[in-house]
Amino acid sequence: MPNIELEFSQKYTSEHAQEYLLKHQDGLARRLSNWRDFQLARQALKQAGDPTLVLDLPCGAGRFWPLLAENPNRVIIAADNSKAMLETALAAQPPEVVARINTFQTSAFAIDLDNNAVDCIFCIRLLHHIAEHDHRLALLQEFHRVTRDTVILSLWVDGNYKAWKRKRLEQQRVDQGKKNENRFVVKRDTIKSEIIQAGFTILHQQDFLPGYAMWRIYTLRKAA
Repeated sequence: MPNIELEFSQKYTSEHAQEYLLKHQDGLARRLSNWRDFQLARQALKQAGDPTLVLDLPCGAGRFWPLLAENPNRVIIAADNSKAMLETALAAQPPEVVARINTFQTSAFAIDLDNNAVDCIFCIRLLHHIAEHDHRLALLQEFHRVTRDTVILSLWVDGNYKAWKRKRLEQQRVDQGKKNENRFVVKRDTIKSEIIQAGFTILHQQDFLPGYAMWRIYTLRKAA
């Protein structure tokens, strides 16, 4: 499969990686959001059967490494397309957690691992950057190749207040001659169809704030 390079992925310099590390603790609202992210992610891991070999991709600045390390028997592989992100994560996360992590640089569209290499792929805050159906499907198909069992992923979906508000904002940008090139809302029926097309079944879905927020986490299993 030819590798897919998305324009937004080029922005992750060392400076941006450091900003990304700090932003989830910047103010009460973001700290509460981070707490809710952890709550949903912890529940998704349970839904996936508490997997013991997990690939965190993209791992970013290692925000979820302490959570993944809560299971003392879990083997954690962490990867990111950005070398700067990996370096920031290794320097910033607690040493006892870092000692548990095996890292490497790779694209989520062409993962440098064998077929069925891990029990679970943990993919938080990537798919909302992907606008094209073909690109999302390629990503899901690559996840299907690499995971033996499950995938946990998050994205923005429609059918809530924030998505309605986002749609109005996007129309204003179009009217001003601006183009959205970074973050996108996907219709719930569309992502469900793509998940099934890639060879997964949906075990569970969790909304960050039902009816209000765009974030949704899916727990998927490879179809028999």
